[in-house]
This record gives sequence, structure tokens and C-alpha cells, in this order.
Amino acid sequence: MGRGTQLIVSLLSLGCGLSHSATLNRESVDTLLNQLGADRAPLAGDNVAWSVLPGPFYTPELRLGMGAAIAGVYRVTPSDDTTTQNSAISFTGFVSTSGASGVGVHNYTFFAGDRWRLFVDGNIANIPTKFWGVGYDAAQGTAQNYYDTSLRIHPQLLRQLADHFYLGIGWDYSAQHARFDHPENGKSTLPNSSVSSGITFSLNYDSRDVITRPQQGQFFNMELRFFDPKMGADTRFSVTELQYDVFFPLDARRVLALDTWGQFAHGDIPWNRLPQAGDDHRLRGYYPGRYRDNDVVSVQIEYRQKMSWRHGIVLWAGMGAIGDKTQNLFHHPLLPTVGAGYRFEVKPDMNVRLDLGVGRDSAGFYFQVAEAF
Repeated sequence: MGRGTQLIVSLLSLGCGLSHSATLNRESVDTLLNQLGADRAPLAGDNVAWSVLPGPFYTPELRLGMGAAIAGVYRVTPSDDTTTQNSAISFTGFVSTSGASGVGVHNYTFFAGDRWRLFVDGNIANIPTKFWGVGYDAAQGTAQNYYDTSLRIHPQLLRQLADHFYLGIGWDYSAQHARFDHPENGKSTLPNSSVSSGITFSLNYDSRDVITRPQQGQFFNMELRFFDPKMGADTRFSVTELQYDVFFPLDARRVLALDTWGQFAHGDIPWNRLPQAGDDHRLRGYYPGRYRDNDVVSVQIEYRQKMSWRHGIVLWAGMGAIGDKTQNLFHHPLLPTVGAGYRFEVKPDMNVRLDLGVGRDSAGFYFQVAEAF
């Protein structure tokens, strides 16, 4: 399961069932969404054109709860039509009967004719979850329950160097407190609290037409993160993240998307900052944190099709691997993932997605604003 974004919302009824409803038809839904700001473009005098989508959800881990997604589009300078795309911001939040709660934010700001970009990811959550240990073999054993109270914020400022090339600098901060229910098998020796704080550098090539729903183009990103006690971290370690995406438009309604990704950590790495296989972006279907080690890689291919009205579907398949060293990544069985998703367009170039991912002996539902990659 993903975390604050794993909301199985009422979009199922809003999307798939509305066209067959006797009381709610497409026109009434359009009217309702317009009242919530769904089709409003950012105009002069508007700060953000918002859309709000609340709804209930249920997962085996979080049980019954209520969540909401708030999505907005805007322009820093509304009259600047040289900017390649609208800026976008989304918030997700939830509370559940299991005692879990959380909020998250994702922001993409483009300004000065897209010569500068400001991206921000962050979340705060208090969630009952599980810890299996570190490595592939540990993931095959029993898990220990704990409550994870965490905060993470990751802002990045990027400057254009040439067409489609950007150099970025940022900050990656996280704080976690883990409360284990019944320490056993030596896992109680893990530190309950951890702070990681470090500087990040990134270099990327981005020719995507729209970040929130790419239809064509390529994206390559190399990000280096350096954590050190001098910057407020408990330990000294580094993480290198590589990502390459390419999008092939088959026609006006269909896109084939390919994503390759990897994280490689070195040094005195806190257990909660080890690369993990499985979240709401890639290797969907795996419980986050079950598979964690120094190095994680994955590849996925996704078929996306726009249907009638606001509807859309996706199908994907992928594979991942973990290891304590890069040369050991394929010493264990690979981690397959397949899945299907429903898309509901709340704004031009902005979908709300509901995905069902299936992995080896596990599955998960995911709710989020914008595509997985």
C-alpha cells in the first residue's frame, strides 16, 4: 500500500457508475465539478484554480476512513504564455478507524518562461505499519507491527541550462519516530527515532509536454543526495537516484509509457531511509517497506488510453530487484508487478487515478492526483 495517497475513494461511483446512474448524468457531474473549479483555467487575478474531491476508502491495513484530494493549477505570471505548461499543486489527506492519519503535498511551479522551476514534495503521517527487516530474505519472514510517525519535505529549485536541460539544488529532510508493539527477533535494537537532513543536486533532461499527464517526450533525472551530521542528520550517508522515462503517442487517445528507475545508497544508512521497493509510483502492489536494501531498481511499461467523456484506463507490467550491492541485485528472484487503473479527468491535463497493483503474494490500491510517472 502507498501511504497518504492510498485512498480508495468514491471516484469509482463518480466515474464508472455515473454514466449509468438514473439521478446523476454527465451534465450534472460536469456542473458539480465546475462548481468545484474542475474546468477553470488560471486567469489573471486568480491565484489557483482549485478542484476538491472528497470520498471514503477502505484498505485492510488502514480499515475504513475518509480522504480528500485537492488539486489546483495556476501560473506565476498569468499573462506569460511563454511558459510551457501550467503550474500544478495537489494535496491529499486522510483519517481512518485504525488510527492512521496523514497529509501530503506535491507542487510543480514553472516561472520566468520555464527558465526556473520549483518542485516540492512533502508529507506528514501517523500510520500503523510493519517492519520485516533488511534484504530479500528478511522480507520472506514474519513482520513486526509498529506505528510510524514521520515528516518529510523535499524542495528543489532548478535552472535551465539549455533547451530541456536543468540543473537543480535542493534539501531533503525527514524525521521519523517508530513505536514497536512487541519487539522481537532482535529488531528492538533498531533506533526508534531518526533524523536525516541533506543537500541534493540534480541534473535532468525534460522534453515532456505536460508533467502531470505526459503524452510525449522524454525525461532523464540524476539526483545526488548527501546527508551529514553537519547538516542536521544523525548519520553520514548518500543516495543516488536515476530515472529515465519515455512516452510514445500511439494516436490522439493512446500512449505507451516506459519507466526505468533505481536508488543506490552508501554509508551509515538509517533503516527508514533505505531504498524501498513498492509505492504509488512504481512496483505498485507491494507493501511499502517490506522489500528494502541498499540498492533497488525497477522497470515498468504502461499503456494509457483516454476513453469517452472524462474516463480513462491504464494497464501496466513491471519488474524490480533489490540487493545489498549493485552486483548482487539479481541474486534473488525478481519482483513482478502487474495492474490496471481507472482515470478520471478533473481538469485538462490532470487526472485523478485509482490503481490496483498486484505483486508477488501481495496487492494494493492507490489513489493519487497525476500519473504515476
